[in-house]
Amino acid sequence: MSKIIWIPTAIIGLVVITVLAMSFTSKGTETPEYKVLKTIEDVEIRLYPNMIVAKTALSGNSFDKQGSDGFRTIAGYIFGGNEKSQKIAMTSPVVMSIGDSATMYFVMPKSYKQTDLPTPNSPQVKIVEESAKTLAVITYGGFSSDEKIENHRSKLAAILTKNEIKTKGDFMYMGYNAPWDVIDRKNEVAIEVVE
Repeated sequence: MSKIIWIPTAIIGLVVITVLAMSFTSKGTETPEYKVLKTIEDVEIRLYPNMIVAKTALSGNSFDKQGSDGFRTIAGYIFGGNEKSQKIAMTSPVVMSIGDSATMYFVMPKSYKQTDLPTPNSPQVKIVEESAKTLAVITYGGFSSDEKIENHRSKLAAILTKNEIKTKGDFMYMGYNAPWDVIDRKNEVAIEVVE
């Protein structure tokens, strides 16, 4: 009887240790460098440089419904779904525009120029350059959902309106963690500001 209890307990313990180890290993993931220009309440105004990204269009702007599909499409490219079967290091954040025509993209490692990157096998993946932008960004923790994104989008919009900061383009969600990360999760909602 004790052997029957011991085996499931050992398996559960191994799963917990594996998930925690995976959570800590993703902390070394490359992220884009940016400069904080100023802070207003809970919002940072950040200047981001030009970035090369692998981008895909989404069929809707729901994180809950389209987030996984977009992630899988782009992950297929960096995990070898390209003309050279080349693996490309994962970076963070994963960025999803949440406007009328939604997209998702991964920032490519800064060691790559656009011409260095292999052509995607999927016609749904495009390698493009995102121009330098000044973004207003609000950060929150935990697992994300459409409801949490909307709450933080509303909060960000209210702070920007109150401070008479003009914006352009769509709001975007930025997720920094792998799905298996269970601790110290980081999410952001952002929008480009007019300088």
